[in-house]
Amino acid sequence: MADHPLDRPAWNALNSLQAEHAVGGDMALRFHPDIGPISAARAYDAEGLAALATLLPDEGLLATIEAQPHDLPPGTVAEKVADLVQLAHAGPIDPYDHPDLLQLGEADAPEMLALATLTEPGPFAARTHQLGTFWGLRIDGRLAAMAGERMRMPGFGEVSAVCVHPDFQGQGLGAIVCRKAMATVAAAGLVPFLHAYADNHAALALYRKLGFVVRRVMTVTMFRKAP
Repeated sequence: MADHPLDRPAWNALNSLQAEHAVGGDMALRFHPDIGPISAARAYDAEGLAALATLLPDEGLLATIEAQPHDLPPGTVAEKVADLVQLAHAGPIDPYDHPDLLQLGEADAPEMLALATLTEPGPFAARTHQLGTFWGLRIDGRLAAMAGERMRMPGFGEVSAVCVHPDFQGQGLGAIVCRKAMATVAAAGLVPFLHAYADNHAALALYRKLGFVVRRVMTVTMFRKAP
């Protein structure tokens, strides 16, 4: 039986709708370093793992998100290996808007990176926001919350970087930006999906409330060059 497209989200995204952001070759690909560290091998055999190792920067890490765990590339050490819950939306999604929502752009990029660095919703780099449309909420001029898109392939679009500044948590802002990102993905004719760490119970509760259902547990593997 063929794998479901979401079993190998990075490989399928980098070989289709997001090929313009791909760096690598036939055996392994990663998003451009300015986009983020997510990567994938065609197969996690000796040849694929060796190819993946060539994409690793001298400083920093790479990450894979796969349905099945895999061996580390040669000459690397694990930074983190964890369960990642993958959810997909279960039904139709109506258009959504909110009077305080703002579409974020290049002028907002430094604040977006700062918010993602503070709250750690997932890998986020200087140009991650160029993967899709991002929405935000400002309070007293400060970027209080945001959500946008990351991996995209035929049929599916990932809602990502859902985060709220600690100063503004508990006000329902995460639900607002997440609903707008979901509606944006759905308006493009794609099924929204997303990922959350298995121990992030608050996020998982929010996503279920918004109509997402657990599809399967994935494995995220982060690794860097061995010292």
